[in-house]
Amino acid sequence: MSATTPHSRALRRSRRTRRTLAVAAGIATVGALVAAVPAGAHDRGQDGDRGRDRDRGHYGNWQRSRTVDVQLLSFNDLHGHLEPPSGSSGTVKETHPDGTVTSIPAGGIEYLATSLREARKKNRYSVTAAAGDMVGASPLISGLFHDEPTIEALNELDLDVAGVGNHEFDEGAVELARLQKGGCHPVDGCSEEGKTFKGADFPYLAANVTNEKTGKPILKPYTVWKKGGVKIGFIGVTLEGTADIVSANGIKGLKFHDEVETINKYARELDRQGVKSIVALIHEGGAPASSSYNYDCDSPGAGDGISGPIADIAKGITPKVDALVTGHTHQAYVCTIPDPAGKPRLVTSAASYGRLYTETTLTYDRRTKDIVRTAVNTEKWRQKKLPKWLPWWWVHHTYGKNPTAANHVVRRDQTPAADMTRLIKRWNELAVPIASRPQGYISADINGRGATTPEKPLGDLIADAQLEGLAPADKGGAQLALMNPGGIRADLVHKASGDEGDGVVTYGEAYTVQPFTNMMNVVDLTGAQLITALQQQVSGPNEEFPKILQVSEGFTYTLDLTKSGAERIVVGSVRLNGEAIDPSKTYRVAMNEFLAGGGDGFTVFKEHTNKLVGASDLEIFNAYLKAHSSPEKPLGPPAGGRITVIE
Repeated sequence: MSATTPHSRALRRSRRTRRTLAVAAGIATVGALVAAVPAGAHDRGQDGDRGRDRDRGHYGNWQRSRTVDVQLLSFNDLHGHLEPPSGSSGTVKETHPDGTVTSIPAGGIEYLATSLREARKKNRYSVTAAAGDMVGASPLISGLFHDEPTIEALNELDLDVAGVGNHEFDEGAVELARLQKGGCHPVDGCSEEGKTFKGADFPYLAANVTNEKTGKPILKPYTVWKKGGVKIGFIGVTLEGTADIVSANGIKGLKFHDEVETINKYARELDRQGVKSIVALIHEGGAPASSSYNYDCDSPGAGDGISGPIADIAKGITPKVDALVTGHTHQAYVCTIPDPAGKPRLVTSAASYGRLYTETTLTYDRRTKDIVRTAVNTEKWRQKKLPKWLPWWWVHHTYGKNPTAANHVVRRDQTPAADMTRLIKRWNELAVPIASRPQGYISADINGRGATTPEKPLGDLIADAQLEGLAPADKGGAQLALMNPGGIRADLVHKASGDEGDGVVTYGEAYTVQPFTNMMNVVDLTGAQLITALQQQVSGPNEEFPKILQVSEGFTYTLDLTKSGAERIVVGSVRLNGEAIDPSKTYRVAMNEFLAGGGDGFTVFKEHTNKLVGASDLEIFNAYLKAHSSPEKPLGPPAGGRITVIE
């Protein structure tokens, strides 16, 4: 061992002094950089604390942290479901470690409000966003009043931003503008006497919906959420195919653009403005390998993960976008799909009807103004044996941190939000004289939206009602009826939803099943066109996610799912009342005006001739219920067997 001399002791003291000064200088430099970040405008924060987001630093001093965790709460496809959805539409599936699956009652705006407010409590930086279809295809409590009750509820919920979905266009672009800006309905007037509708106090975003004449978006393409120097841009788009799934009359003069191209365009624009953190709200989605809300979408097994349009869309969106909040398919998923640069990026969806919400944590770097998205390398961290005195934010920034997300169930065993309870009560009092009227009687649940088979019991019932209502010569002379599955928005549930009694179908319940009030059409189609329509169910834009038309009694065919595309329809099996369809013969076919206009990808229906316009679909459905049921002889689920499926 060498002797310790005064000179060596002095040298060591000198080195320690230099190291201490270097660390102090480094921390001072970082402090200066962070202090230089401009303070942003406070936007709808929960705590009113403008920028006072300092964390206790090393040595017990207060200093502004370089990174801050931003809580993003999101949901999609509410569809005006203020009250808890009924039947299977009001549950979510949960898979347990032992493989068993249970259903959990979920949804209802009273419980969604409680869930979101509880989630926000411990998060100074919290923003709430929605990915379209907040309104449209809504139950009577909202739909009867042109969805003003839902917009009011979302205002109370402190929704910060929403992208548009296809159902925001159900009543047309002019009505969508009214929902944003306010004012009484141009035809029906003010919903509440002496009160003018105020409109949404959150921005609706429609980046890829433009006016054909001006080329400009019909609503804001993006918005920037700001709080305490944190800035996050939100871009909102609906699916490019919106024009194919909404009534043409309401969207005349509008153009719907490619989702990827639009998002990338406005991401560049936000980047030029210095907004580096960006979230895309996309009303398009996919299908995970499991229907359970807690399915691990990133599990590596064969057939796992997610399929559908969003998988390809996500791969094309610029790395400037940090997270994708999606919707439209009513599925629950939290997936990681790498961006074009190979960095992990979250893609989320929270099912529908307010049954789930997604909580995402985005780590915002004040220096880069961007969300940290790099894989965590804990092994490198351990190997470096980093000194304990290093600031935590420096370690996380250097060695990586990724956004995290999870879906949470909106359980009904929690305390409902009192303000939402009052809101529902107020609007129900206005609707109840109409909503509570009995229309018919059923002996058991008749599933529509909740059915998992191509042929749905409620679809059979609706098609039968349409055929009966439009078969008389003076009503159109229909020989068969076809119903689009997307127009069936709920189940008919035997259990009473109020005090009407079990088995009673009220006007409100019938309305919830068919809320669009489409006018019925009876048209001429050739046998060849009918066969083409069946093939369009499973080909073209409908090949990946088939749209199986519901058919009236007497119309039968075989669907062979072992084949692909149009070949799934066994042409020789298509019959009407036992007779093979003659390609050259003309048939009178009943369908709603949406289908007659080529909706849902059924372009062949636009070739129809000799159209007669009848009553509304809801009017015909209610008439059928009244004619075929009574308290003594309630209707049961139809026997089925119209579509033979080969799997």
